[in-house]
Amino acid sequence: GAMAPGKKITARIKRTLPVKGPQAPTLSELMRWYCLNTNTHGCRRIVVSRGRLRRFIWILLTLSAVGLILWQCAELLMNYYSASVSVTVQFQKLPFPAVTICNINPYKYSSMKDYLSELDKETKKALETFYGFSEGKSKVRRSVDERNSTGSDFFKQIPLLKFEDFSKTATDLRSGQKRKIEGSVFHKDSSIVNSGDSNDIIGFQLCDANNSSECALYTFSSGVNAIQEWYKLHYMNIMAQIPLETKEKLSYSADDLLLTCFFDGLSCDKRHFTRFHHPLHGNCYTFNSGENGTILSTSTGGSEYGLQVVLYIDEADYNPFLVTSTGAKIIVHDQNEYPFIEDIGTEIETAAATSIGMHFTRSRKLSKPYSDCTETGADIPVENLYNKSYSLQICLHSCFQKAMVDSCGCAQYAQPLPAGAEYCNYKKNPNWMYCYYRLHEKFVKEQLGCQQICKDACSFKEWALTTSIAQWPSTVSEDWMLRVLSWDKGQKINKKLNKTDLANLMVFYKDLNERFISENPANTLVILLSNFGGQLGLWMSCSVVCVIEIVEVFFIDSLSIVMRRQWQKAKKWWNDRKRDQSGKPPEACDLERQGHDNPVCIDEDLPTFNTALRLPLPQDNPLPRTPPPNYSTLRLETAFTEQLPDTLEVEQH
Repeated sequence: GAMAPGKKITARIKRTLPVKGPQAPTLSELMRWYCLNTNTHGCRRIVVSRGRLRRFIWILLTLSAVGLILWQCAELLMNYYSASVSVTVQFQKLPFPAVTICNINPYKYSSMKDYLSELDKETKKALETFYGFSEGKSKVRRSVDERNSTGSDFFKQIPLLKFEDFSKTATDLRSGQKRKIEGSVFHKDSSIVNSGDSNDIIGFQLCDANNSSECALYTFSSGVNAIQEWYKLHYMNIMAQIPLETKEKLSYSADDLLLTCFFDGLSCDKRHFTRFHHPLHGNCYTFNSGENGTILSTSTGGSEYGLQVVLYIDEADYNPFLVTSTGAKIIVHDQNEYPFIEDIGTEIETAAATSIGMHFTRSRKLSKPYSDCTETGADIPVENLYNKSYSLQICLHSCFQKAMVDSCGCAQYAQPLPAGAEYCNYKKNPNWMYCYYRLHEKFVKEQLGCQQICKDACSFKEWALTTSIAQWPSTVSEDWMLRVLSWDKGQKINKKLNKTDLANLMVFYKDLNERFISENPANTLVILLSNFGGQLGLWMSCSVVCVIEIVEVFFIDSLSIVMRRQWQKAKKWWNDRKRDQSGKPPEACDLERQGHDNPVCIDEDLPTFNTALRLPLPQDNPLPRTPPPNYSTLRLETAFTEQLPDTLEVEQH
């Protein structure tokens, strides 16, 4: 029977190829075929353009378009994980936050005198030595117990020193003698050091207990700061040795601190407050802590419907060296948050009515890969020591405390205890002060790695506070109000309270608008693919099919051509080597028949149609093959004048 047209063309291509190797097209042939057949017009123009200049211009334009596509698509990918911020405001009944209130003075000075007698004696001696300050002229009229305490040896080790002209010569507070000081100098408040008035530099020296030549000198431009810092250092040593139960008794009870209480227009009392012991602020009391499972809410804004308390401050029982201001400290926080009063507390002054208006905002950020925040803190390798929900502050404090235990062998007094650790004190850990100061210096300089490990929380609540103050009680109402409050306090009617011992506090929502700030992904996969398509269409008039074509030709086909060539070379080298070893002459099949329609050496891989047609016919050494039927259909004539006799024979068959 007659051959199909496709098979005739295939036969002609195979017959007219004069190649002696495999018939796969070369890389240049593949690229030429791709450029002629692809839908991207720039590639086609490179092949069909006449003249070198025009071809060069099209090559330049095509490469520029490819570069622009890559650049724009890279920009799209980089911006894929961007987020848009939306703010929604809704009016609704709001949960009232927890309000923690502390007296600025942590412990009653009258209760603490047995523990602090030696320290106070040393402090007064320093004031007398450096400033000529004597007890008679001072406001401190308390009798201090003179009996020896356990700290006396320790005060000799870390005395207050007075420096002259930033030199290494200092006057010792205890002996009054001058001594040479060795070690590096750290100015604790160097930003306000006045070099012109350098005679009043006061500080103290901390040395490594294991290596006495390793010392650090801490200096202060203000004597007030130096004495307070030195006092706090020794104070923490003493407090670390007192059991928690004892400290709770030494601090203020709810009856001591709270005189009156109103919430949402209704009376409340100490039962609505939960005690919370803070290492630096003593007994604090939290209103609406949610410990009993109920959280109060408010459905009306304004000062009348919030929390209103009158606090008894008792200024006469303040520690004169530990705190220098009078009043209370409050912090507004969520029930699951730890109240960091020492960091972000708001101070309330006495003899005044302080109104704190609140705006409530909830924020939520997208976690990875949009931002580097954490949902619960479970993915951060720092143990939460506070037993409250995760926050950046909790993480930083917990991280420092762990570093403190690892480096110094004990825990810093101001933060919770890790499991199995105990607070630092000079009896058990004589080296802890030097260790703590050096470690804290590293922490501030971000050398401990805590700032790198700890991350922001993804969701958090915030109460923005607006504070206003008015004189309270007023001059005309002062007399009767103080007498009534004195009666309420349970004192004799003839002993009136002093207004500087009282503080009036109001905490309320200014409005019931809850602001919710949330992040949403700015891009989705559909938008990204649409943008990619837009870039491909704009610069190369290309589609997804075109991209698949590029992958097929430039990666799959090109790779297969290269691999096939390498395989043929390796095969030829191996055959030549075997032939050389055996001494046989090369077979005719290897030399001449390869690549033709010989049934033994046939290769099924066809070249491209265009390249095959352009190859010349073989001129010499015609290959032995079965002579084909003398069809004239392979010769293209302008017209068939007559039917040839051999074709008639085929049709007759």
